[in-house]
Amino acid sequence: MWICVGCVDLESPEEMEEEIPVVICAAAGRMGATVAAISSIYSNTEANVLFYIVGLKTTIPHIRKWIENSKLKEIKFKVVEFNPMVLKGKIRQDASRPELLQPLNFVRFYLPLLIQKHEKVIYLDDDIIVQGDIQELYDTKLSPGHAAAFSDDCDLPSTHEIVRSVGMQNTYMGFLDYRKQAIRDLGISPSTCSFNPGVIVANMTEWKHQRITKQLEKWMQRNVEENLYSSTLGGGVATSPMLIVFHGKYSTINPMWHIRHLGWSPDTRYSEHFLQEAKLLHWNGRYKPWDYPSVHTDLWENWFIPDPSGKFKLTRPDS
Repeated sequence: MWICVGCVDLESPEEMEEEIPVVICAAAGRMGATVAAISSIYSNTEANVLFYIVGLKTTIPHIRKWIENSKLKEIKFKVVEFNPMVLKGKIRQDASRPELLQPLNFVRFYLPLLIQKHEKVIYLDDDIIVQGDIQELYDTKLSPGHAAAFSDDCDLPSTHEIVRSVGMQNTYMGFLDYRKQAIRDLGISPSTCSFNPGVIVANMTEWKHQRITKQLEKWMQRNVEENLYSSTLGGGVATSPMLIVFHGKYSTINPMWHIRHLGWSPDTRYSEHFLQEAKLLHWNGRYKPWDYPSVHTDLWENWFIPDPSGKFKLTRPDS
């Protein structure tokens, strides 16, 4: 299912224990996001980070060339090919938000198949930048029996005004179809606070022990059959299974390590002071910082590295 392309283990056993594995995807048309995210992480830490860059067969040569022909050539990374056949029959086609059905959106479901030798792993969406030391995020404590830590969507008062102004959903009602009996049978109140799986700190031992991947696949298949959630609701098709499987069984990430909704409106802005204090910024939503219109693009562009091949270009008002 997974093919590690050009993986070379250079570490001694002593060094391996200190490695921080960070999983991030490199999707066609969005590789500038991957590069900016990696650049921001690498520039803000002294930690021994190993990047697992996950792509499809067609995109892997491009991201490898970009890294090896830029200042990122110093990073430690492994390029891993994701086989989309693993998703066959598990995704309900939905024309309203086709971008949410891209195979790499589901990489986070399959972390143990990708990460073989690490106990603890960080997964990050590509539309983020990290302003803090990734070691802090890695040091997030997971409670016994928890396979993952996320940020609650109700956790930070400073973001509540933004959430209200853009109509962002932050409860289970925004992600699951409570008209369906299978959803009501879960016994989860629709007003329960949701969480965002764009930043995950995961314990691989617990993940495998609890068969999290199998549980997620079960709900994906039920959705194909019963349409229990859809991309017309708040979080699309990758968030909803995680909300079900991890309900009441996850630890929390410091909210400053996941300031989100920067991509939900081209008009609504956070205060500059608040953003400077933030450790991680996430442009979840339609308005990405490499496109136009979008907000707080200057913070993102600080970390962007132009594509040596010239294929990926920023969209700006004067371009």
